[in-house]
Amino acid sequence: MAPVSPSAENTEQAEAQTGTEEPSAAARIVEIRERIDEIDNALIALWQERAALSQEVGATRMASGGTRLVLSRERAILERFRVALGADGTQLALLLLRAGRGPL
Repeated sequence: MAPVSPSAENTEQAEAQTGTEEPSAAARIVEIRERIDEIDNALIALWQERAALSQEVGATRMASGGTRLVLSRERAILERFRVALGADGTQLALLLLRAGRGPL
């Protein structure tokens, strides 16, 4: 088997990571993915903060003799996400609600 040149090896590595051999496209894909990773990290942090706040609301409400859930609030959240994001928004809202209150 013939040895692979460093430039050919770099091209193969870039294509494996980005799906393209074209250097400027590969570089742009790397930049975009870096921003996506930043957004993902922010979403994770916000998800965790939202879940903690929601759990605190529920614990405070129950400690004061209130109900575990306020269905009108959950419906309003579902509707807000559905209007903004469509069917996927509804699914996202359901996941957010579950993270904050646990499964029904």
